[in-house]
Amino acid sequence: MHAVVNVDKPAGLTSRRAMEQAARALNTKKAGHAGTLDPMATGVLLVCLGEATKISAYLLDLEKEYTATLKLGERTDTLDAEGEVIERVETFSVTEEQVRETLKKFTGDIVQMPPMYSAIKQGGRPLYELARKGVEVERAAREVRISELELTRFAPPELDIRVICSKGTYIRTLADDIGTELGTLAHITALRRMRVGNFRAEEAAAPEELLPGNSAVYSIDAALGHLRELVLTPEEYQRAANGAPISRESGITPRKNEIFRLKDPAGNIFALGTVDGKKIRVRRLLHLKS
Repeated sequence: MHAVVNVDKPAGLTSRRAMEQAARALNTKKAGHAGTLDPMATGVLLVCLGEATKISAYLLDLEKEYTATLKLGERTDTLDAEGEVIERVETFSVTEEQVRETLKKFTGDIVQMPPMYSAIKQGGRPLYELARKGVEVERAAREVRISELELTRFAPPELDIRVICSKGTYIRTLADDIGTELGTLAHITALRRMRVGNFRAEEAAAPEELLPGNSAVYSIDAALGHLRELVLTPEEYQRAANGAPISRESGITPRKNEIFRLKDPAGNIFALGTVDGKKIRVRRLLHLKS
């Protein structure tokens, strides 16, 4: 099977384990996922099966939406409820208006420091492996974008927020930074990924519910529906299927680094490519007929 599956990852399961369960349910050996979710987190996990493992990079860039619960007054070593409390503020006072004003400061382009408990690799090892040994290393700060950030429940010491953000955003780090800005501490106690691009949690399926033909299973073409398409002539298709560039005026003005779905004359996707001047270049061939 060559497909992208919208899996509703349950709490307590690693992304890898959820991926393996989905692959087994759909009887597919080759699998990967696009965007890790922490074990305590739930919601949309895109699992790529078969040839779809080649397109995971083009799903990582999709906008993401989360809901989260923050607990004020405590910081944990993992920045979430699975960690040990390492700092505590016994008394603090925040108002709803203070919270709303603080959230405005984190809307737009911001800089985050990735947490030590993360899957980012340094020297070939995930940071969380070092963190478990009590080792902390320098990390490069990264710029991310928070498109929307709103307070949905104010019940100190708990706050519920909704976040729409770019790839690479750590909600745990965001919670910690919000706590600091409020003059206290904070960590995440619940996190749910509601959406990745057009893949929504209400349309996702639990790993054990998956069957071929399930509405949570998408073709590669459908999964990449956010990319524009180019249908090739029979001659162009023969060249492109062998990886050769095509010389012709596409009539399309590409956006920066834009990737297109390349289709054969019958309208079937067979590759991903770019438009470079008067050339169409294949970047990734998909072998979907086997």
